[in-house]
Amino acid sequence: MGHYSDPPLLVLASLANGPKHGHAMIEDIASICGTRLGPGTLYGAIARLEQQGWIEPLPPEERRQPYRITAEGMRVLRAKLTTLQQFTKVGLERLEPL
Repeated sequence: MGHYSDPPLLVLASLANGPKHGHAMIEDIASICGTRLGPGTLYGAIARLEQQGWIEPLPPEERRQPYRITAEGMRVLRAKLTTLQQFTKVGLERLEPL
């Protein structure tokens, strides 16, 4: 309870402040919201995001594959976060009288 779990959104949010490889994303996401994605979940989300053109791979660094968010990915992230912000605001307002 209290952990946010939307792997594609978490990956986009992690990449919003710069390129990262898988392990760095796992650690960053855990620090952001306490959710620790498993490798299968992470790489499944990465594959879907890459297919949609929202992230792209960079040249490998040794044995690690870094990714970066694309301009379209930033647009999608901003839209999703704005929707979440509005949802959170209304939800919290509804809890106030209780």
